[in-house]
Amino acid sequence: MKPARCSICGGALEPHLAEVRDPHSGEVFAIERCAHCGAGFTTPVPDDLGRYYGPAYWGGRHGFTKIWCMRRRMRLLARATRGVQPRERGVRLLDVGCGDGAFISLARRAGWQTTGTEFGDNAARLAREGLPVVEGLEAAAARGPFDAITIWHALEHMPDPRRALEDARALLGPHGVVIVAVPDAGGLQANAFRKHWFHLDVPRHLVHFDARSLAYLIDTAGLMLTGTSHLEAELDVFGWIQSALNAALPTQNGVFDALTGKARRGGRAELAAGFLGAAALGPAAIAATAASALTHRGATIVAFARSR
Repeated sequence: MKPARCSICGGALEPHLAEVRDPHSGEVFAIERCAHCGAGFTTPVPDDLGRYYGPAYWGGRHGFTKIWCMRRRMRLLARATRGVQPRERGVRLLDVGCGDGAFISLARRAGWQTTGTEFGDNAARLAREGLPVVEGLEAAAARGPFDAITIWHALEHMPDPRRALEDARALLGPHGVVIVAVPDAGGLQANAFRKHWFHLDVPRHLVHFDARSLAYLIDTAGLMLTGTSHLEAELDVFGWIQSALNAALPTQNGVFDALTGKARRGGRAELAAGFLGAAALGPAAIAATAASALTHRGATIVAFARSR
């Protein structure tokens, strides 16, 4: 299915990137961009997105950076909810698109009353493991209202992000906050590597935000943008490395797959070249990450918002 208009502002879509390959299935997609708000959209949208997830996507996603990532997210949550004491009775957190549940597990240990949302079999599996996970925002409503709602790299997976943010806003309690993190399709990394950019991840990423389109979405969803951050260090540094390797080697995301325990694609010689290249690129990637963060054009955007 081909998106007809921008689902955020209704603007016309124009060609942007052609022949963007899904590293898992090998299928080729394109990205069109809204002439008005700047959001990008993967086309065509598969009829069955579920088959693009599964073990090749979920397994070992964060690898050795998982603890670093979760602790950084807790620091961002503390920044956004300054003055809130999590161990107070009834202080609630909703994590939309909670993945493997690692963040809500850490937040629960810090004193938050947590709820996560996921879809399909993954939601059921997490619930069986004892995590407070439900399928979708409608099911989460009974556990609200929430003092904080986090959407860590989930909004880009949603076919109607405006509706999702509006529904999330409706679940906020008084003075509640929303934190949204997405890849920055307008950042230096995205512009340098275009169709080889590691964080495109088509077709699972249906919408590709830059700072302007994300701010527009937050505003039209009835929320007020209160601040942004442009650095998620492990995502930025690795994004520079793997994107450069994607442009140079035939197998996409080979080093990432190896580090996260996914099935190996490509030969041993190519994988060895990938690891040697990654080691050589490390210092340049760190420097590029610092430069992109200073210019507010990193690989990701973290936006903080609240109800008007």
